[in-house]
Amino acid sequence: MNYPIATIKSKSLEIHDHKRQDDYFWMNDRENPEVIQYLKEENEYLDQSLKETESFKESLFEEMKSRIKEDDESVPYFKDGYFHYHRFQKGDEYPLFCRKKNSLTETEEIILNVNELAEGYQYFQVGQISLSTDQKILAYAEDHVGRRIYTLKFKDLKTGLLLEDKIEGASGNMVWANDNKTVFYTRQDAQTLRSFQIYRHELGENPENDLLVYEEKDDTFNCHVSKSKSKKFLFIQSHSTISSEFRFLSADEPNGTFEMLQERVPDLEYQVEHFGEDFYILTNAKKATNFKLVKVSIENPGLENWIEVIPHREAVLLESFEIFRNFLVLEERFEGLTRIRIKPWEKKDSFDLDFEEPTYTAWIGHNPEFETDVLRFGFNSLITPASVFDYNMITGEKKLLKQQEVVGGYDAIKFQSEKIWAIAEDGVKIPISLVYKKDLFQKNGNNPLLQYAYGSYGYSTDPTFSPSRLSLLERGFVFAIAHIRGGQEMGRQWYDTGKMLKKKNTFTDFIACSEYLIKEKYTSPEHLYAMGGSAGGLLMGVVINLKPELYKGVIAAVPFVDVVTTMLDETIPLTTGEFHEWGNPKEKEFYDYILSYSPYDNIERKAYPNLLVISGLHDSQVQYWEPTKWVAKLRQLKTDKNLLLLSTNMEAGHGGASGRFKALKELALEYVFLCHLEGLKK
Repeated sequence: MNYPIATIKSKSLEIHDHKRQDDYFWMNDRENPEVIQYLKEENEYLDQSLKETESFKESLFEEMKSRIKEDDESVPYFKDGYFHYHRFQKGDEYPLFCRKKNSLTETEEIILNVNELAEGYQYFQVGQISLSTDQKILAYAEDHVGRRIYTLKFKDLKTGLLLEDKIEGASGNMVWANDNKTVFYTRQDAQTLRSFQIYRHELGENPENDLLVYEEKDDTFNCHVSKSKSKKFLFIQSHSTISSEFRFLSADEPNGTFEMLQERVPDLEYQVEHFGEDFYILTNAKKATNFKLVKVSIENPGLENWIEVIPHREAVLLESFEIFRNFLVLEERFEGLTRIRIKPWEKKDSFDLDFEEPTYTAWIGHNPEFETDVLRFGFNSLITPASVFDYNMITGEKKLLKQQEVVGGYDAIKFQSEKIWAIAEDGVKIPISLVYKKDLFQKNGNNPLLQYAYGSYGYSTDPTFSPSRLSLLERGFVFAIAHIRGGQEMGRQWYDTGKMLKKKNTFTDFIACSEYLIKEKYTSPEHLYAMGGSAGGLLMGVVINLKPELYKGVIAAVPFVDVVTTMLDETIPLTTGEFHEWGNPKEKEFYDYILSYSPYDNIERKAYPNLLVISGLHDSQVQYWEPTKWVAKLRQLKTDKNLLLLSTNMEAGHGGASGRFKALKELALEYVFLCHLEGLKK
């Protein structure tokens, strides 16, 4: 089968006295039958190109599915008189949300069966669920398309029946006031999907009459609602990439007026929690690049009254905190690793929880109860399955509540994880976390290696365990995570030096990691593969323009590759909120810089690696036409005979297929693509 050839309909785009020609701009029309037909032809071409691997792909899917414990449940947590948890039944794609009153020995109550709700839908997703303070009404958000536009529904848990209240076109973010009848929720702009309005709804009232309580006028900001752990305050947070602003209201007075905590200031970020007579605030105020913790009285909460609790530290990033009656718990990041620090309120001394592996991630778990001395935390690594612990902060007793079960057996001792360091072109050390199966690994350059990274928005890619990844490791693959700049693994400066006019550090860091892995004979260009999604897909697009010869194959999932055109179009979701991440190309300095790396604009007539591109027709984050146009232009210009495949999920969005097993189908495609290139048949 010949590959599809997209029609060329050249369009001239001009700004700053500079012209670009876009042959595939016309693909920006989801309703155009010609676009849909092209996507279908690309899907058919992919199927034909990998037809010989179909049985292998199916066996990979069954293999990965077989490792999942089908009858499984989360660790229960206690809140408001109930133990809450969710569980899966054998064969189910979706969870059942459940609770038991007072004791785990009591009769189970299923408060929401998502499998029943999903019947008849190709795609179905429940977003946030939220219980009224008296535990009698369940609010939940559902999406049937994958575009993250939700309908809010309300269920009477005594009768099991839905209330007539139904709020359409919401973001899925909502919170209850303490009167058990008032809900605050967020709406999005219908076109840009920017969350910009907060409404108040009273049960029993027509949603058309809901009161608009806040509207965010600045189109570089989003807003959402939340509730303090103490249940005493409701918050409206407005936030951009580099600035935030909180308003607060007593949760007992939903008809009141939200008060300003601290008005927005450029480059001032903060997060708020309540304790006693004070607000506790995580902030970067006064050049606290790695953040610090302060407190301030509720009566006079402005910035000038903030009192330092945990000072700023040059080498330690303070990421989050949890407040208990007797303890303050900090989640920090030091030398690329997370750590949990516990500080009794009544003592000056603090202590860290001990983790013994060379590369891992640990995090503060869900701790809704204030009056407890037990901390729920999680631990995970490349060789240790996800684990949930309770830690008694007084006695020091640590109790493992659950470790992710790998059905069929898993022996961690057969695998090895390492943390190594590459040197970037400007001399900065870049950490790499990697894992492999000991008896299949030799440092001779012949190992197939999949190198993954993200590197944007300050999002840190921590080393975590994946049962599905065993299907690669058992076939001799090494898996490596490049902790490149643009993330936040090494502190806030790691992010600051990987965005805006320093964004190219992200790309050159990834290449430096690839070259180091080759130099140290973990792999070679004949066996090196790269993968990234969304902003990580942008990364993939850039590195194959810069150094295509380094990689045998590349997987780009929902890739953000048409950066200039997207960032010039403020009608596209996310654009205005991301000017502080990429820059605004309406300013010539940023236009020239973004244009210099934008993958779509820098495709050349040369050889490229084998390439699998994953997309979703209803993607709300990266519009489907970006990967589609990119593939069409690559077909037009590339000089090699390597595979170039586009897979578009016609029923899903940014996160891919819904359901725990459907998602494995997409992963099996990615894995079979890699194995096929490596010459593995089974």
